Amino acid sequence: MRKPGSSTRRAKDSDGISGRRASLPLVGVLAAMAVSLTGTRVSAIALPWFVLVTTGSATQTGVVAFCEMAPYVVVKAFTGPLVDRAGPRTISWTTDLISAAAALAVPLLHAADRLSFPLLLVLVALIGAARGPGDLAKDVMVPEAADHARVPLERATGFAGVTERLASTLGPAAGGALIAFLGPLSGLTVNAACFTLGSVIIGLALPRGMGRPAQQLPSPQDATGPSAEPGYWRRFGQGFTFLRSEPLLLTIVVMVMVTNFLDAAFSAVLLPVWAKESGHGPSAIGLCAAAGGLAAIGGSLIAAGVAHRMRRRVVFFAGFLLAGAPRWLILASPAPVWAVVTVFAVGGFGAGFLNPILAAVSYERVPRRLLGRVKALSGALSWSGMPLGGLAAGAAVASAGLAPVLLVGGALYFLTTNLTGLRPEWREMDRLRGKGRPADDPVVPPSTKPRQEPDPDPDPDPDLESDGGVRQARSVR
Repeated sequence: MRKPGSSTRRAKDSDGISGRRASLPLVGVLAAMAVSLTGTRVSAIALPWFVLVTTGSATQTGVVAFCEMAPYVVVKAFTGPLVDRAGPRTISWTTDLISAAAALAVPLLHAADRLSFPLLLVLVALIGAARGPGDLAKDVMVPEAADHARVPLERATGFAGVTERLASTLGPAAGGALIAFLGPLSGLTVNAACFTLGSVIIGLALPRGMGRPAQQLPSPQDATGPSAEPGYWRRFGQGFTFLRSEPLLLTIVVMVMVTNFLDAAFSAVLLPVWAKESGHGPSAIGLCAAAGGLAAIGGSLIAAGVAHRMRRRVVFFAGFLLAGAPRWLILASPAPVWAVVTVFAVGGFGAGFLNPILAAVSYERVPRRLLGRVKALSGALSWSGMPLGGLAAGAAVASAGLAPVLLVGGALYFLTTNLTGLRPEWREMDRLRGKGRPADDPVVPPSTKPRQEPDPDPDPDPDLESDGGVRQARSVR
């Protein structure tokens, strides 16, 4: 005889199992991001130290850093159409394996006494060129993984933000420990192992149908019927056209490009100069970085839990108000170290909310068929000022001194991140929340779009359109 309640218990158990299976894709994407980002952060400590101790040249160390970052930005900008065509899953695991092979080649060639400096530059450039598409592919799979897990976009992007913050906090610490006990080449070996593990996770944790090429995604057909798949440059132009037609996304890209330029100047030059001139030394830099990183993890965790219930515009600009100008102004004052660390912690907490909101807005507004190429362009443009930040800061400090540069930089940060919030585009941040996904239709030039007949039963909400009984949000153009 069946015991009372046994079917209910089985149903609950079944729901629990299905829930765990549904969340597996999101866990897999986040785990792959975690290990690859951690390996990258370890390498960011180990590789410059290896170059510095083997060559004794700070100039050559800077050249190596540039040879990794420049290919990362350039290749990432142009591989969006390839990610859409081949599928983010394929791009992710293949580029991770390429990065792993290039990273592992450095210690192997050095042990065989065959690692010349030009060859090192080639390997580092290969690592950077492969990292760009790999990072892009994992970003592109986040909204699809969120759909599988049935979680809000802000929660999924909040978890992604926590993953990035954890890697940025733990990776450098692990890199420093590895260098101290095993030498710098051990960090590159760990980097190769992390990229290999990330490739395995993407291959095993994701369901077979996830991360498909864009042309395999369902999309409404054009009135002229199916057409041939566009070529590379046509795809690239579609991404550029879409980004240019979205005022909010374009405004975000320009704003983040300026803040990334200022942040690069701050971390690469101004913070070390402050530590030296104030007499606090490099330990103060470590304290500030640790306080900001740990607080950012806390902010990202809160964003993952409750940001989908908050007004994005208010939270976004409040976060930038905490994370931006105060760091610059506190270093320009004769404040004690504990006050500086406190300001960095408060700023890190505010920064933890930023990336989840930015990612959710982007995922909502970009059709899935265009996500790879649009994210590639927006990401590359956002990072385009970073290689120049340190150069500009060094020249400015040499000509004007540290305090004036900090004051001017803080003012620029405030104007960029807060006064620009008065522009009308920012009012669109919450408009598409909870109204579905943008239609996965290809970009069609206005002259070739089919003429639409008037709707005999117009939708009472002009921002929504009905599609087979499912209400979908129309992208704001």
